[in-house]
Amino acid sequence: MSNQASNEARVIPLRPAAATPAREDAPPRTEAAAPRTPRQPTLAPRPHPAGAPGTPPAKEPLWRDLVGDVLRRERLAQERTLKDVSEAARISMPYLSELERGRKEASSEVLAAAAQALGLGLGDLLSLAHGELARRARTRTATSTRTTGTSPYGGLCLAA
Repeated sequence: MSNQASNEARVIPLRPAAATPAREDAPPRTEAAAPRTPRQPTLAPRPHPAGAPGTPPAKEPLWRDLVGDVLRRERLAQERTLKDVSEAARISMPYLSELERGRKEASSEVLAAAAQALGLGLGDLLSLAHGELARRARTRTATSTRTTGTSPYGGLCLAA
């Protein structure tokens, strides 16, 4: 008897036998020998809290996006370039661009410098960003009210 090992690699299939093509030189497989794959549970779709069924819920805007929008809107309203404002604020031009696009969270010192370069105070900048947040919240609430047909107060209505 020879104890010499075969040069062929032993292959253990990861899929059921029906999914793997049969080789001509392989011995026939029986159904009992086929490995079983665990059955995946079927997940029911989660209901969307706002909007019509099948539409994703509206995302809350990030503060950095709101502040960036205000910075860009103010800069463009003054017809100024990124370079001009970044030099006045002593902020690098790429960093100011990232602030305007909402890619970076700025410190209060950087926001104050950017606001001052635009002729605004820090309070003015934050007030404008707050107004933008309130406007977007009203738009989102009005949209969800129209699409769901419910009150934005969850059905609660008080009358005097």
